[in-house]
Amino acid sequence: MQALTVAGKLDSLAALREYVREATAEAGLEAKPTYHLVLAVDEVATNIITHGYEEADLSGDVIIQARIEETSLTISLEDSGVPFDPRERPDPSNLDDPLETRDIGGLGIYLTLHNVDRFDYVWKDGKNHNIFVMNRPNSA
Repeated sequence: MQALTVAGKLDSLAALREYVREATAEAGLEAKPTYHLVLAVDEVATNIITHGYEEADLSGDVIIQARIEETSLTISLEDSGVPFDPRERPDPSNLDDPLETRDIGGLGIYLTLHNVDRFDYVWKDGKNHNIFVMNRPNSA
């Protein structure tokens, strides 16, 4: 699929979600893995925009690219915001605690890392590269 470049603004999230839905449809993913992938990409993109750009008083784009292969669908997000490897965020330790007693933050990243088949991160050439991989049906 052709890459899509959007402004690093919260208003761009809908376009990113739609791109992922189109890619999952083209790759033949079922409803549950589609939901998980859309949620994961949305969470990371929201963090890129909010923490990597807005809170750092930076502006930039988010580039999304889908690659459909025989056994997998790979979605990559590229941005020039503040470097951040989501894998370095510790898992929330208090998931069974009542909401009002839990620490804020971290749940979205936790869901991202645990609901895709593979997640990778690379900092290269001054850019963040977040890479989400979902296995295609009948490719096991």
